[in-house]
Amino acid sequence: MAEYLVIRLPENRGDAASWIAVDDSGTRISAPETGPLELAARGAAERAVIALVPATGALTTSVDIPVKRGPRLLAALPFALEEQLADDVENLHFAAGIRREDGRLPVTVVARHLLDGWLEDLENAGISPMRVVPENHGLARIPGSMSVLVAEDRVMFNDGDDEEFVLQDVKPSDALALAGVLDDHGDEGAEKSSHLVVYCEPSDEQRFEHDWIALRHELASLDINLLPDGVLPRLAVTVATGRGINLLQGAYAIKTQTGALFRPWKFAAILLLGLAVVGFAGKGVDYYRLTQEESALKAQFTEIYREIRPQDNREVIDPVATVNSVRRGMGGPVAAQVFLPSLQQLGRAIQQNSDAQIEAISYRAGVIDVRLTAPDVATLDSIQKIVSSSGRFTAAIQSTDQVGDKVSSRIQIREAGA
Repeated sequence: MAEYLVIRLPENRGDAASWIAVDDSGTRISAPETGPLELAARGAAERAVIALVPATGALTTSVDIPVKRGPRLLAALPFALEEQLADDVENLHFAAGIRREDGRLPVTVVARHLLDGWLEDLENAGISPMRVVPENHGLARIPGSMSVLVAEDRVMFNDGDDEEFVLQDVKPSDALALAGVLDDHGDEGAEKSSHLVVYCEPSDEQRFEHDWIALRHELASLDINLLPDGVLPRLAVTVATGRGINLLQGAYAIKTQTGALFRPWKFAAILLLGLAVVGFAGKGVDYYRLTQEESALKAQFTEIYREIRPQDNREVIDPVATVNSVRRGMGGPVAAQVFLPSLQQLGRAIQQNSDAQIEAISYRAGVIDVRLTAPDVATLDSIQKIVSSSGRFTAAIQSTDQVGDKVSSRIQIREAGA
């Protein structure tokens, strides 16, 4: 499982940064820390780095453009968005995301001097980021719901679909008004069919107490999630799973000098090739010897089997299947019983994580597939560890998907060593 150090750069260069270690499933590995970038570089030595840059310095929009991907797409983006931008496109950097189902392409635009400054600060601290992502991309999109994250003096918003933006020095209700969700005149006939998910620190919950009351009257529902450790863990969970537009594209893409990389290993590669040739030759000799031994053992087995069952004159093709046939004839077990014991172990795990719910179970060839839903990835990780703690079974998370406020997952259970 890959591990990342997610570093959130400050709004003003020279201020303290914050960072946290997470894995590619979004599980926290360390507590968040704050300080100069040079301190963060210690953790960057053993983990890939994802840098979150201030959202106020990056504009995220979408465009309907037929060019699929590659240099041609990056070259076409400035012309497609030129009329929407106040600055000269020559001074801007364009990065494309993954095309959405409706065919529109998400694009992030950032001033080159800002991106150059962020990368310079990281380089001076000895940090080479694998990805550079605007921090507001850490606010996950929830289909059918609007999301707001309050971070210091910024309010990040997305509608779960195509619209997302960041405002500074405003109230959350101002962001919803800009998105056209609230009726500016407060008419009683205003539609109240929207659901809003809010992430904020406890101090911001108190600071906007009256705003939350007003929004509860305007919206169908309002769900406030407090962030006692700050906003960074919430942002890191999302970007560590691969979401967000990476700004390191085009002229800023990470360049790998393949020839220079392998040149020092030329002689080692020649020796490795020679060793591989010798190894294959040895394997060939071993294969011939083992084939001969297999034929001799098969003949010996057939001879003994004929003594046990002289009436069976068929050729023995598979000795293992023949032994199993004899066992069945004698009423003995053929395969290890794993289904019921594995269900018992799974039941213990679900009992200790009562928020999880099993959707379906299937069993085939000694492998149990379980589909379940859980409130978060940490619950899935707990179930996996409890099942594997018996020592007899191993559990592996095969997939996870965000479905509303739940996580849908598939876990595979099998005997240890199988």
